[in-house]
Amino acid sequence: MKRFRPRLGGLRARLVIAFVLVALISTVTATALAYRESRTAVLARTQDAFQTDVRDRVDSVAPDFDMPPDVRTLTAMADSVSSGLSGAPLVVTRYHDLTASSDGLADRTRITPELRSSVRSSGRTRFQRVEYRGRPYLVVGTPVTYEGGRVSGLEVFAVTSLLAEQEHTDALLDSVRGGLPPVLGLAAVLALLAAGTVLRPVRELGRATRRLADGDLDSRAEVKGRDELARLAADFNTTADALRASVTGLRDQEARARRFVADVSHELRTPLTAMTMVATVLDEDAAQLPSDAARAARTVSDETARLARLVEDLMEMSRFDSGAARLDAAETDLARTLRGTLELRGWTEQVAARLPEGIRAVVDRRRVDVAVANLVGNALRHGEPPVTVTLSATADGVTVEVTDRGPGLPPDALDQVFDRFYKADSARTRSEGSGLGTAIALENARLHGGTIEAANRPAEKGGGAVFTLRLPRHPRQPGGQDGAGRETAAGGGVR
Repeated sequence: MKRFRPRLGGLRARLVIAFVLVALISTVTATALAYRESRTAVLARTQDAFQTDVRDRVDSVAPDFDMPPDVRTLTAMADSVSSGLSGAPLVVTRYHDLTASSDGLADRTRITPELRSSVRSSGRTRFQRVEYRGRPYLVVGTPVTYEGGRVSGLEVFAVTSLLAEQEHTDALLDSVRGGLPPVLGLAAVLALLAAGTVLRPVRELGRATRRLADGDLDSRAEVKGRDELARLAADFNTTADALRASVTGLRDQEARARRFVADVSHELRTPLTAMTMVATVLDEDAAQLPSDAARAARTVSDETARLARLVEDLMEMSRFDSGAARLDAAETDLARTLRGTLELRGWTEQVAARLPEGIRAVVDRRRVDVAVANLVGNALRHGEPPVTVTLSATADGVTVEVTDRGPGLPPDALDQVFDRFYKADSARTRSEGSGLGTAIALENARLHGGTIEAANRPAEKGGGAVFTLRLPRHPRQPGGQDGAGRETAAGGGVR
């Protein structure tokens, strides 16, 4: 039976891949969420604190400056606000068309028109995160108001770097990335352990199934736990019990049938022997009897002989079925054996023999004689002349080919020609043969470790049926005493 090996696409690999993918997706998702929440929290804390500081500082220094301001006043105010904030960020003051900054450059590139417009239109503090030359910045804009909330037209913008916050969140992301390989490794280990736990009962069930398929009807799977695998193992054991009971019953029926055939055949032998002797006497004296009595005597003689052959064939098959058939093998000159087969049955003139000398093999001569006689008798009975027997040899075995020039075998008969009692013409219920000849020939070939093949010759080569007996030069079964007491006559009728 074919043994299955673990494959990349096997259940274990799929379980491990699934576990690792789940761990990877979970880790990546958790990392993304943690990064987003951490970044949002850090930025929210920073921008809230910076907005409060800017607004408080502007409120504290604005009363010290006269309105309307000039450029010098705007610059002084920008310096004053910047110096009072942590980290001395860049501060830009703007009044209508006048602009000044704490760095003296009046850098407004980080202050977008959208932010200026929002501060002017809303009259409230607004912020915006921008990126300048690859670095993140937070820009806070607030209007300077009089008492009562009146807008003075003076606006203050403070710009601070968010690089430290970005480095903080990036460090968090790097630490999570660094922990990803160990997490995946742990997931793979856990997956292997889980797969082993799941697949162990599956493997045990597979082994039990293979033992059952190999013929061990006592093979059972161990039931552990109460999960689905345990129920599957229990169902397998129930099925195996039912199969064993069924097979045991079938074997008992088959054994009884074989004993019945053997017993009936054995019981028929003695009266058939007496009937054969009487029929022989009647057949010899038929010429002196009246025509009707002579015809009846010859009919009785023929039918008695046919019945005797059938009983012998049945006894031979029963020996095969019971395993009692044994080889009495010895080194044999096959050409001489086959010539003796044809001469003994008077077929020398009817059969063309191509039997080269010097081909020898260790065979049971009687069984080879029976097999070839059945094949040749079948060809003579159901085929058309010329019937040819051809012997050939290879380094490992020998081949005997029996051919005729008849209509050949029907296509549906090629697979059934060696079945017992099979006849291709179902309407011909009675014939000279018993329908067991080819089956007996095949059993004798198998006993040697060989086989017989049936085929049809192509029409362009003359047509007809071809039976090919193949035997090894040395039988696979050790030689022994054969239980058969007599030769089996050619009795196969298959076409």
